[in-house]
Amino acid sequence: MPIRVIAGTAKGRKLKMVPGNSTRPVMDRVKEALFNILGTGIVDCSFLDLFAGTGSVGIEALSRGAARVLFIDNDRMAIRTIQENLAVTRLAERAEVLRADAFDYLLRPNPEAFEYVFVAPPQYRGLWKQALLVLDERPENLHPDGVVIVQIDPHEREDVDLQTLELYDERTYGKTMLLFYERPVPGDVEAE
Repeated sequence: MPIRVIAGTAKGRKLKMVPGNSTRPVMDRVKEALFNILGTGIVDCSFLDLFAGTGSVGIEALSRGAARVLFIDNDRMAIRTIQENLAVTRLAERAEVLRADAFDYLLRPNPEAFEYVFVAPPQYRGLWKQALLVLDERPENLHPDGVVIVQIDPHEREDVDLQTLELYDERTYGKTMLLFYERPVPGDVEAE
């Protein structure tokens, strides 16, 4: 099934898939729902696409006006696919593609703080939970008002004991679940 850019400057451009079955691209319906939820907050933001695969989500962010997207994947074929997709969408100038282990990247000293961190690792390996725990322990990877978005299969869903981040929304679209985490504002109490 082809994937494409849904909206923005690269709308309608078809994206290449990573050869083999090492990645699971996000379905257009889920990607559209995600960016509808994020809304105009994506404009001029910094976006980290961990376990980037085809780069589809980060490319969508760029197409919709993100100032900068960093794509991280440790698979050589995924990196090549992301670079080709950035070329076809003409969005490479605001992108950085890094072949690295996601956990090594998150644990480096003096990290950059991103406004959005998108976590969509290979399924059923517990990597989403591991990445979320590292982000929770190393909140300096996230802008104070930033959001972590996790994409998983609903069967992978479990509660995670977090100290810094808290789950504030979750949505299910067929076989895909999106979980949204943020840092609570100190003293923030919901209105009655």
